[in-house]
Amino acid sequence: MARIILIFGAISGVITILGILATFLLPNAHGSVWLGYLIMLVALSAILVGVRQYRDQELGGVIRFWPALGVGLGIALVATLAYVLIWEVYMAITHYTFMDNYVASQLAAKKAAGVTGAAYDAFARQMEAMKVQYRNPLFRMLYAAIEIAPVGFVVALVSAALLRFPRFLPAKQRVAAA
Repeated sequence: MARIILIFGAISGVITILGILATFLLPNAHGSVWLGYLIMLVALSAILVGVRQYRDQELGGVIRFWPALGVGLGIALVATLAYVLIWEVYMAITHYTFMDNYVASQLAAKKAAGVTGAAYDAFARQMEAMKVQYRNPLFRMLYAAIEIAPVGFVVALVSAALLRFPRFLPAKQRVAAA
């Protein structure tokens, strides 16, 4: 079980971070929260595949809800840790400029939307406070984990609920040679 958790968790974490890093190359895609969560959802589908593999290969095609949820949450935890670790590596490689660039883009978007005066100043103060918080590695890692962990929890829950039925994505039967 641990092997499956590690393999599928690592696959999910790597797919997530590669997908999100790829959005940096697309114009106007980086700021899309929906695209980021779609990438996470696709990557975390490895939870369904991992729980299915555990059910079919280790347990003979039958798994109860709680063990399935445990495997799914284990995969989600490994994916979350991989995401946080790879994000920290990315931050170090880019000399921690992400938040400066993010704040600048958010402020520019507010100006482009016509926000001025006290409303703009309040938003700028809020962004500056966020930038200060983001310099703290514990805050930054917790923030990154909170981005992906709830998605992993939901996917693990749905996977456990579906895969407890042996007829849902059953193992392929091998035909014996005659």
